[in-house]
Amino acid sequence: MSLDSLKSRIPDYAKDLKLNLGSVIGNSDLPSQQLWGTVLATAIASRSPIVLRELEPEAKANLSPEAYTAAKAAAAVMAMNNVFYRTRHLLSDHEYGNLRAGLRMNVIGNPGVDKVDFEYWSFAVSAINGCGMCLDSHEQVLRKAGLDRDVIQEAFKIAAVVQAVAATLGAEAALAE
Repeated sequence: MSLDSLKSRIPDYAKDLKLNLGSVIGNSDLPSQQLWGTVLATAIASRSPIVLRELEPEAKANLSPEAYTAAKAAAAVMAMNNVFYRTRHLLSDHEYGNLRAGLRMNVIGNPGVDKVDFEYWSFAVSAINGCGMCLDSHEQVLRKAGLDRDVIQEAFKIAAVVQAVAATLGAEAALAE
């Protein structure tokens, strides 16, 4: 189970995804913790058992136990926040924005790893889940922390490719049944 194993599962018609998977993960210039935390968090967010089973062992091998747990926590808390804040944003009654959320999200304040890495992973998950408010919020934190746009873009490139691979392999699995 690995990146190479996942690439071998991608059908020929999706060769671009195979190449992109190799470049955004296999040839990334991101620091290892940022990269593999992003890979793990987006694999979880993709909701694909195949993608998660293939990428998780390599992510776990490249992350400290704290970073491994924090990447999973980013995927978990953003699964909740992305639905909540996206819904608030989409409602035409903007008074919902004035109401107290009342949802626990303590892990954001104390993720157990560098806050920039946790924000990066949360940003990538938000890209998959399509929450514009969360994307803007995390992007602003990352920019204030000194990350350049091209580094931030790597997060949503990884998210896009992981999600596309998940959709493709999910479709192939469904067609094979």
